[in-house]
Amino acid sequence: MSRATGPRYIVPFKRRRSNLTNYRARLKLLKSMKPRLVVRKSLKHVLVQFINYSNSGDVTLVSINSKQLARYGWSDRRNTPTAYLTGLLAGLMAKKKGVKEFTLDVGLQTPSKGSIVFAALKGAVDAGLKANCDENMIDIARIKGEHIQRYAKSLKEKGDEKKFSNYLKAGIQPANISTLFENTKQAILKELGG
Repeated sequence: MSRATGPRYIVPFKRRRSNLTNYRARLKLLKSMKPRLVVRKSLKHVLVQFINYSNSGDVTLVSINSKQLARYGWSDRRNTPTAYLTGLLAGLMAKKKGVKEFTLDVGLQTPSKGSIVFAALKGAVDAGLKANCDENMIDIARIKGEHIQRYAKSLKEKGDEKKFSNYLKAGIQPANISTLFENTKQAILKELGG
């Protein structure tokens, strides 16, 4: 690896050197002049935010963590249904704050069909907000948790439910996750008037 030296060398921003920010993609998002839907995931949670650009720094309009879904009856997990419900909740809150449309900011995550990022996007769109998105990237069956349900049923037939022990400890039957998903969605829509 060669080093750049000399009086004309300009050191790149630290976030670029550390591969934390793609400034070219960020500039494209900011030129749209629309709020950004920022979806980030940790090992256990999903964070969905609506952020507006300001010259003095970004302004967060709405920030919803998947932990907040507990008040609607959903046990917090980092999965596709959780991302959808978090996006739906954030979208309804953003709508109340006057947001009508947005652009999706995936950050450095690789956009892939059926991912958590697109599940959160679908939740915000279902809340009544507009976004320019490709419907082919959204997998409705995964959003409803049908993949979890199928896998749980296959494990139950084999008598090996250890992989869902955290669900079972929380009192959730993974084989009925689609029903729980619908109940939680309806509870969110009922409270926030979606």
